[in-house]
Amino acid sequence: MRLAVRLTPKGGRDAADGWGQDAEGRAYLKVRVSAPPVDGAANAALITFLAKTLRRPRSSLKIVSGETARLKLVEIEDLADEDLAAAFGSPP
Repeated sequence: MRLAVRLTPKGGRDAADGWGQDAEGRAYLKVRVSAPPVDGAANAALITFLAKTLRRPRSSLKIVSGETARLKLVEIEDLADEDLAAAFGSPP
């Protein structure tokens, strides 16, 4: 499964802030991490947060696009829609 994420670095704490939609109506998960956007620290914190919340090994998650952008596309192996909804609620 591919999950669109809007990441806010230096957000004070690691947490999900619900769902949002872009101009085309595509859903994305809003996530904040306390790590700064330096040397990939925020991306690593994002992967750690998602893996822990979704109960998946870190090796099963990978950022496939948006390494340096706020909007990222994360690929998660063997994740069902029900698992995503249980962790973060249903996307709009």
